[in-house]
This record gives sequence, C-alpha cells and structure tokens, in this order.
Amino acid sequence: MSGVGIVMLVHTALARAEQVARHWSAAGCPVVIHVDKGVPRRTYDTFVTSLGDLPKVKFSNRYRCEWGTWGIVAASQSASELMLASFPDVRHVYLASGSCLPLRPVEELIAYLAARPQTDFIESATTSDVPWTVGGLDEERFTLRFPVSWKKNRYLFDRFVEVQRRFGLQRKMPNGVIPHMGSQWWCLSRRTLSAILQDPERRKYDRFFRHVWIPDESYFQTLARLYSSKIESRSLTLSKFDFQGKPHIFYDDHLQLLRRSDCFVARKIWPYADRLYEAFLTDPSGAMKRTEPNPGKIDRIFAKAVERRTRGRSGLYMQSRFPNEDWENGVTAAPYSMFQGFSELFENFEPWLAKATEARVHGHLFAPDRAHYAEGQKTLNGAQSDSAILRDYSAKAFLTNLIWNTRGERQCFQFGPADNQDINWLVAKDPNAQVSVITGAWAVPLFRSNLDFVEIRRLAARLQQIESKHMDVLRSPYRKARVRIWSMAEFIEAPMEPLQGILDEIGRTKLRRLAEVPQMVDLNGFGQFLQNLKNQGMHPYLMGDFPAERGIAATAKPARKPYLVR
Repeated sequence: MSGVGIVMLVHTALARAEQVARHWSAAGCPVVIHVDKGVPRRTYDTFVTSLGDLPKVKFSNRYRCEWGTWGIVAASQSASELMLASFPDVRHVYLASGSCLPLRPVEELIAYLAARPQTDFIESATTSDVPWTVGGLDEERFTLRFPVSWKKNRYLFDRFVEVQRRFGLQRKMPNGVIPHMGSQWWCLSRRTLSAILQDPERRKYDRFFRHVWIPDESYFQTLARLYSSKIESRSLTLSKFDFQGKPHIFYDDHLQLLRRSDCFVARKIWPYADRLYEAFLTDPSGAMKRTEPNPGKIDRIFAKAVERRTRGRSGLYMQSRFPNEDWENGVTAAPYSMFQGFSELFENFEPWLAKATEARVHGHLFAPDRAHYAEGQKTLNGAQSDSAILRDYSAKAFLTNLIWNTRGERQCFQFGPADNQDINWLVAKDPNAQVSVITGAWAVPLFRSNLDFVEIRRLAARLQQIESKHMDVLRSPYRKARVRIWSMAEFIEAPMEPLQGILDEIGRTKLRRLAEVPQMVDLNGFGQFLQNLKNQGMHPYLMGDFPAERGIAATAKPARKPYLVR
C-alpha cells in the first residue's frame, strides 16, 4: 500500500482525467474521483465504466461545483471521507484536479511523504499576510454573506455586498477561529484531515463557511490550524496565477519550464498538450528529479511574463493598455528629434542635418496636405501612408508607430503651428523626445510670400496663438522631453553654438565641430515686416526683439542662453 491517496475533482476533459487516474493507480495510489454534477449523467456513467477495471478507483457523491461557492468544499469533504473510510492504510490525502499532471514519478512523492508522516502541506496565511487576493474582498469575505454566485449573477452579488456594508451587517468567526487563506490544492495527513471532518463543531463551521466567498481557499486552510501539529505552509502542486487571479495554463512549449520546477504536480494543463502528457506519464527517467520541490526557480520567468502582458514592450501599444491614458510602458520605442522653426529659417536645413548626423530627416510629418517623409517617400516602414486623412485619424498612433517601425535609426522631423497639434502633449511627456524650437520662425514664410497683407496679418495672429499654446505645453511641469527654446532674435545672434549643441545631443555627428552650416534665408526687411504687423494692430512677440532696420547682416553678439528644459 502506497500510503498516499489521491482525491481528484473533475469537471471536464474526462479522457485526460482517466489517463491521469490510471497513472496514479499504477503506482499503487488509491484514487477517489468527484465528478461535477454539471456533467451529463450519460457522460458520467461512461467515465465510471471506463475505470471499472481499477479496484482502487472509487467515485464519491456528486455536487455542483461553481467557482467561489461551497460546492467545491462539499465535493472535497465527500471524496475525502470516502478515501479515509475505504483505504485505512492511507497516511496522506493529496487533493488534485482533473487538469493536474504529475511531473515526477509517483514513487518519489510517496517516498517524500513517507519521510514526513505528520506533516501537512497546505498554504495557510492570515488575510493580512496574503498578497494575492484579487477583487477587493479580504476580511470581508468572512464577515459578509455571499448567497449568490459572483460569476453567474454579478449584479446581485454586488448589491448584496453594498446592502451589508450600508447597514453594517457583519458576521463573526465561530469559536473565535482566526481565518486563514491559501491555495485550494493541499496534501493533508490522515490525522489532520480526520480531525477536520469529524470535528463535533463541524456543522457550525460548515454553516459559516457555506456563505464565505471562495471557501475552498479558506475552509481547510483555517481548520488545519486547529489540529495540525506540523504545517508546511506551501502546496506541493505548482499553480501559477496571472495579475487578474486567473490560473496560467501550461502548454506543450512549457515542457522544459515544468521540468525545472522540480514540483511533484502541476496544474492547469491544457487537455490537448499531448507532448506534456507523453513526457511526464510515460517517461519516468526523464522526469526523475530527486530534489526538494522549488517552484520559485521559475517565478522569475512568470514575473517577466506578467510584466510583458501588463506593461508590454516600450513604445508598443497593445489592446490591454490602449487607449487608456498613461498606461503605456514608455511613450515611444526610441529617441527622436522634433525641430520647429529650423526649416523656415534655413534654406537647406533638412539635407544638412541628414548629412551631419546620418539620421533620417523628414519634413513636416503633420502638415495639412500630407506627411512629408524624407526623400519624398509615399510610404514608410510598416506601410505607413503619407495620407493626411489616415494620419489624422490618430496622430498619436501615427507618431508612435513611426518610431516603433524605424527603431534603430534616429528619426528627425519638422513641426510648426500650421501642423496638426494633436501630438503636442504626447511629445512633451515623452522622455525619448528631443525638441528644439525657434519661436516666431513661422513668420518667415509669410514675410517671403506674396499674400495680401490683410491675409498675412490674419494668418500671423492665428499661428502666433497656436505656437504660444504649444510653448505652454513644452514649459509645463508635466513635460519629460528634453526641450530647448530660443526666440528667433536670440537664435540668429549666434546660431553656431545652438546648432552644435543639437548635433551633440543627437550623438551621431560625423564631425567633432561644424565644418559647414546650413544657409540662412535672407532676412533683410524682416524687422520692418514685423513693424508693419504691429502697425496693423497685431503684436508679434514670439520672435523676440527685432528692430525695424535689422537684417541678417546685423553685428554678431554673444548668444544668450536658450530656455533649456531638463
């Protein structure tokens, strides 16, 4: 006689449950199976008949087992009572499910428990010490009543909780017992399990726990503390849960991971994971690991998986976080640069910057007509079209996709107050963004245009208002981008220093110091142009101090420090 009895709770994948039951029985372990009452009678009868050739396999009374309700505890009690009554030589009862899979030879488990005859392996911790509860109910799962199923009738469940909270309706634990919680999957000694099932106060405990939320995680975990002489507060079953409290399912590609755990049993196994069932049920030599179970060895891998699922990769948006504000793990995937006012002030800024940095330098990506990609391209990596309609459907997604699809290559683009402004806050809060702005430079194209002056004044007023709001965003205490802002008057005093600083910050300059600079546009008469705007009642203040007679040939002065946001 093996000394270890297996209680299996089965509700689906009965063919796999039969396979595992035969594996336990072949090693000499008696097996008691509880089949959910929700399984059709004909299917149940067929399952019972299929195991009829095994004398050590018995079936207990059936209960309907719904998640979070008393039925699971009642099923465990019934099957355990049958186990203890039918097999007097059983020293430990191991609770498992139909989706559990032995990872090591059963003989190892038998020997392990034989060496620890009085030890109970059950995760049991007080509610204040349990970090894994999900759903907002810790102590309240014991002090309130839960007469309806959370899964089947969430509305009534929430209303019952709300009413009890409002009127202060609370229960007390019977006999002052301290509630404990832990994994449903335990392995108890005959002595402890018998004491729980034969307790004179059992009816009182059962009546109380019948209305506890998820009692299968607290009934045995609490009562074992009353009778056990030695508790190992851990489960011998490997069972991992995600951030929502749902169990991880193991598939064929988890084979090596499960081997590394050194655990005796794992759940929840996908019923179609043929490779896992073949490896662990028919290859004892490959599964042999005579060592202490250590699920912590693979915790790091699961922690990474949870982080990848909940946070994702930096700059990659996914369904679980999009479009919730600030849920992203990094706004964008790589550093990039946004330039405002430079292509207006310099004749050949884009080709010069591309040559000096070997970055991909685009024009105005958010221009009203289309996205002006580098070298006149119509589409970019990831099949991103230059269509303004597609881009403006979600300008933020357009930019984050562009940076993701071109990571590994520095992206630079031009921006201005005439462009789509939907990306302003996204860029400002992005640590990957390097923003360089020459305020008021938008006036240069107006100065060089042949538009009617009334139209120029109207456009100038609108563009200045838009840029002023953008500067408020870039100066916000919430911004995380690296921002440099110069007024146009400041910049042209001595443009070499800021241009060199921009190249140094990009970090891919081909030359240590600038050997050539971009050609600045002819600004003769620009000061008078600004004065004319003033005379028409429009105050162009973003450009800085431009005397009416000033032109490009003005005497160079030491450059004033730009507004630098770190």
